[in-house]
Amino acid sequence: MIDNKQKLASKICQFLQQSIADGTIKADDAEGIEVATQCIAEAFGIDANKLEQDEQGSKPTNLLSIFNVFLATQKKLGSDNISSEPRSGPTDAQKMQAEEFKAAGNKLMAGKMFPQAIEKYTQAIALDATNAVYFANRAAAHSQDGNHDDAAVDARSSIKLDPSYSKGYSRLGHALFCVGKYSESIEAYEGGLKIEPGNASMLQAIQAANAKLATSSTASRSTSAPGNSDSGAMPDLAGMGGLGGMDFSAMMSNPNFMSMAAKMMNNPQIAEMMKNPEMAKMAQNMMSDPNALSGLLNNPKMAAMAEQFGKK
Repeated sequence: MIDNKQKLASKICQFLQQSIADGTIKADDAEGIEVATQCIAEAFGIDANKLEQDEQGSKPTNLLSIFNVFLATQKKLGSDNISSEPRSGPTDAQKMQAEEFKAAGNKLMAGKMFPQAIEKYTQAIALDATNAVYFANRAAAHSQDGNHDDAAVDARSSIKLDPSYSKGYSRLGHALFCVGKYSESIEAYEGGLKIEPGNASMLQAIQAANAKLATSSTASRSTSAPGNSDSGAMPDLAGMGGLGGMDFSAMMSNPNFMSMAAKMMNNPQIAEMMKNPEMAKMAQNMMSDPNALSGLLNNPKMAAMAEQFGKK
C-alpha cells in the first residue's frame, strides 16, 4: 500500500504523461519529460505503469483537476491573496504585556531609578506604540534623568497620539522650561489648561515661566544699557588730559568710578602697561594720593602709551 507522498508523486507522473499525450508538451521536449517521469517514479519507489493500471477501474482524478478545486476553494473563502494585510494595532496579549512593563516602570520611577524606568517604558512602547500614556511616562523619566530634549520628543509624540491627554502638554512644558525655552513652555502648559482648566500645577508652572521671562528681560536691558558694556577694550586715556579742576578725591570715593578702575586694572593692556616701572610707580602714587590721578592723566608719557595700546 502506498502512502500519500507516493500518491502525489504518482499524480505528478500521470500529469506529465498526459501533457505529452495531449500535446501540451512539444514533441521535441517529450523525451526529457519522460526521463524526468521515470526519475520521479524511481525516487519515490513507485511503478507508474502499475499505478496507471490500478486506476483504470475507477474514474481517475488527475493533478490538474485537484489544483483547480484548490483554486476555486481559495477564491470562495476570499483567501486567493496569499499575503494578508498586517494588523493595524497591537494584539490584546501585547497590550496586556505592555501594561505590565508600564507598571514596572512606574515602580522604578517611585524608587528614583530613572534609567531603568526609561527601559521599561521603552519595552511597553515596543509592544504598543499607540498608547499616549507610555510616551508621557517616558518623557517624565527622561526629565528626571536630565534628558530634557528626549523628554520633549516623547511629550510631543504623546500629544500627537492623543491630543486630549493633558499630561502630554505638562510634560512638554516642563521639558521646555528646563532648557530655558520659557515662551514655548508657557504655550505647552496653556494647551494643557484647555483640557484641564484650573489645573493648579500647570498654573503655577506658567507663573514660574513668566517670572523667568521677566528676569531675563530685565537682565537683558541692564546689559545693553549705556555704560554697562565690558568689552575689555582699552579706554581712551589719551583724551582725558584736560580734566583740570575736577574733584578727584570725590571721584575716587565714587563706587561706580572705583568699579570702572578695577575693570581697567584687569584689562590685559593695562596689565602690560604696569610692567613699565615708571607706570607702576605712578599707579602706586595714585592709590596713596587721589589727586595724583590728575598728574597721571596729564603725563605726556601716559598719554603716548595709552594711545599706543589703544591701537592694538
